[in-house]
Amino acid sequence: MKIALVAPPFIAVPPSDYGGIELFVAHLAEGLRKARIEVVVYANGQSTVSAELRSIYEHSQWPIKVPEHAWIRELDHNSWATNDAAKVCDIVHVQSAQGIAFSRFVDRKIVLTLHGPHEPWLSGYYAHFPDVHYVCISDAQCKKESLPKVRTIHHGIDTSLYRFVAQKQQYLSFIGRIAPVKGTHLAIDVARRTGIPLKIAGEVQPTNRDYFEKLIKPRIDGKLVEYVGPADLQAKNELLGNAMAMLFPIQWGEPFGLVMIEAMACGTPVLAMLGGSVPEVVCDGVSGYICRSVRMMAQAAMNLNIDPAIVRRYVEENFSIEKMVRQYIALYQEALNES
Repeated sequence: MKIALVAPPFIAVPPSDYGGIELFVAHLAEGLRKARIEVVVYANGQSTVSAELRSIYEHSQWPIKVPEHAWIRELDHNSWATNDAAKVCDIVHVQSAQGIAFSRFVDRKIVLTLHGPHEPWLSGYYAHFPDVHYVCISDAQCKKESLPKVRTIHHGIDTSLYRFVAQKQQYLSFIGRIAPVKGTHLAIDVARRTGIPLKIAGEVQPTNRDYFEKLIKPRIDGKLVEYVGPADLQAKNELLGNAMAMLFPIQWGEPFGLVMIEAMACGTPVLAMLGGSVPEVVCDGVSGYICRSVRMMAQAAMNLNIDPAIVRRYVEENFSIEKMVRQYIALYQEALNES
C-alpha cells in the first residue's frame, strides 16, 4: 500500500508556526512511515516532512492576500498532485474540497479529511462524489454530514515533541488565530476578572486586522495582557508548558482544535467554552474544564485542581499519533478492498 497525502500548497509541512492542516499531514506521514507504509507528500517545496516530497510550488505563500488567486493555486496544485499520485499510489488522501473534483478522472480511491466547519453548500457539493471516503475530525462535525462513506477519526499528535512540565507558573495562555470566533477578547476578559496574567500567541490574518486593532491591541499592556506573536513548536512548549491553564473560549462549532491536545500534552489543563468538538477533546474535571461563560472560566482558573501528570496521560491514551494512524490504515484498507 502506497499513500499520497495532498496538503495545501500555501504553508510548509510541517509548519513553522501557524498551520493545523499541515501539522496533521506531517504527523500522519510520519506515523504511516513508522508503520512501514510508503508515503508521498504533495506540498510546497519549503516542506521538511520526513517522507518523499513532491511539489510544483516551491515557496510558501502565507498569509493569503487575494483569496481568488489562492483558490486557483490550490486547484492547480490538487489537479497536478492527483494526476501524479494516480500513477504511483494506491490511495489519494486530499485535504481540501477542490481535491475530490479530480476523482472523476483517476482510477484511484480518494479520501478527504474535512478540516473546516460544516457548510450546507459544501455538503451539497460532496454529495456529487459518493465514492469518496470522508473523514470528520469530530463526531460533532460528522453529525452534520449525511454522506454514504463518512466516519470520525480524531487527530493525534507526537507527544514526544511536547515537553511535560509539572510545576506551573502563575499565568494563563491563549494560542490560536486572533479572531472573533476564537474568542481572544474573552480570554482577556478572563484575565481581567481574575487578575491572572495572560500571554497571547497567534497570527493576525488580514481579515482579522480590524478586530485586532480595535478590540485586542488597546487592551495589551505588557503586564496583565501580553502578546508574543506567532508561536513555533519551541515557543508553544514554553508558553503552553509553563502556563497554569490554556484558555480556549471559542465562539463557533470548532471542528477539532489541535492546540487543545498540544496544551494537554504539556500537562496543561484546558479551560474551554462549550461548542463543536470540545466535549470530545476535553474531559471535564480530568484534562480541563468545560465552561459556559466568562464568569465560569474565571472561576475555574482561580480554583484549578488538576494533576498535570493525569492531563498528559489522558492525551497519550486518547490522542496519540499511533491511534490516529491505525484508524487511517483501517480506512485505507477498507477502501482498497471495495469492489
